[in-house]
Amino acid sequence: MKILYLETSSKNCSVAISDNEKLLCLCEEVSENYKQSESLHTFVEWALEGAGISMKDIQAVSLGKGPGSYTGLRIGAASAKGFCYGLKIPLIAVNSLESMMEPFLGKNYDYIVPLVDARRMEVYTAIYDGNTGEEIAATEAKILDEHSFTEFADKKVIFVGDGAKKAKEILQLPNAEFNESIYPSAQYLIKKTLEKIEKKDVEDIAYFEPFYLKDFHGVKKKKSED
Repeated sequence: MKILYLETSSKNCSVAISDNEKLLCLCEEVSENYKQSESLHTFVEWALEGAGISMKDIQAVSLGKGPGSYTGLRIGAASAKGFCYGLKIPLIAVNSLESMMEPFLGKNYDYIVPLVDARRMEVYTAIYDGNTGEEIAATEAKILDEHSFTEFADKKVIFVGDGAKKAKEILQLPNAEFNESIYPSAQYLIKKTLEKIEKKDVEDIAYFEPFYLKDFHGVKKKKSED
């Protein structure tokens, strides 16, 4: 089964294609300017070319549903829905934080904690078992302070994601590891996507909404003075 994966929830615009569990092609780029709107469809074209297939060969679309960038999630969801409507294929949605912990499973960590920067001292986070990937604590928006995650003081834990930088500065956890270079990636959606397809856990395309976690707050423009 050939599946197209889209992950646009962060600064990493990421597209992958797999044939069942085999990764055929990955196109991604981390940009401080969030280039999803200009890069996503180009990356899809490149991934199809790299995989040696055409769009009509795609049998399902999997989307990293967030949490993360509001605008990035809107772009990814709109594209995923469009592909699914046009090809009459199912849409699968996977929590973006799960793709962040996937590379660290089975590496002798007790817990893996993704941290996505959500402005100021707030992060989007969840807690996963380091061996099984089982969700220990559900996804939430959390304000970091020196008392955060103190229950892991005597555990081997790794914090991953662009929120790990500010976590490292404030958390009182001398034994913890921090990897701030990790972003959600389409290549790590494969395992969970196949599990969901097996369970027929697919989205209603018409009503699907990304996992924003909290409401969007735009910046108000100042009124010009007369």
